[in-house]
Amino acid sequence: MKAFFFLICPYAGSLLPKLVLLACILGAGTLSVQAQEGTQSMLQDVSYPYLEKLIEVARTNYPRSKAYKERIGIADIGIRRAKVAYFDALSVSYLYSPANTTTYITNPVSPVPTVVNPNWLNNYQIGLLLNVGSILQKTPLLKQARGEKRVAEYEQQAFELNLEADVKQRYFAYIQRLAILRVKHELQLDIESMLKDIKYKFEKGEQTLENYNNVLVMYSDNNQQKIIAESEVLISKSKLEELVGEKLENIKLDQ
Repeated sequence: MKAFFFLICPYAGSLLPKLVLLACILGAGTLSVQAQEGTQSMLQDVSYPYLEKLIEVARTNYPRSKAYKERIGIADIGIRRAKVAYFDALSVSYLYSPANTTTYITNPVSPVPTVVNPNWLNNYQIGLLLNVGSILQKTPLLKQARGEKRVAEYEQQAFELNLEADVKQRYFAYIQRLAILRVKHELQLDIESMLKDIKYKFEKGEQTLENYNNVLVMYSDNNQQKIIAESEVLISKSKLEELVGEKLENIKLDQ
């Protein structure tokens, strides 16, 4: 059983009613399809595994994503520096006292001077000084460094959520443009078939010049709209590639 239908898509709304009307006039079956085929849909072209792959590639390649990773790395360095700064509160000193150091003490009572060692400890002496005030100052700096890292991580998470949403939107827009182009291409084939049919009948005197001109105008209009649809496919593809950082042809699911 044959059935006529209208495809709902941009640019085609003004052409299809006229096209179907002419098809009825001509008795042509070029615009008819099997009733069970239903209308066109872009959902069959959506691949969610491939979409997840695009999101993964975008997180790896997008420059701002790399910048956030570098910022977290810098925050880690700040934490390590804050930890090492605790050693600033510790001072180390040493003193060398030779064991053979002697001092002569003159005793007015005894004519013989007394020989004594003035050092309590001999050889090397090490001293440690801990500045408690400095430790109290370093603790807030360490907390600040850790807080800066958490802020950088939160900003990275927020950016990745936005990036994921942008990739999804541009991917769906790209699939939409492909579906529209496919519809325009199929419609162009139908019009070409009708044009051949009406041209043949016009040359035989079975069709009027008005109907022949109408089909020519529709053929020209739809051809222009198909070119516009092709450019929109390329534009949406380039916008998606801007986020993922690679050509879509180079991104495979098995990578």
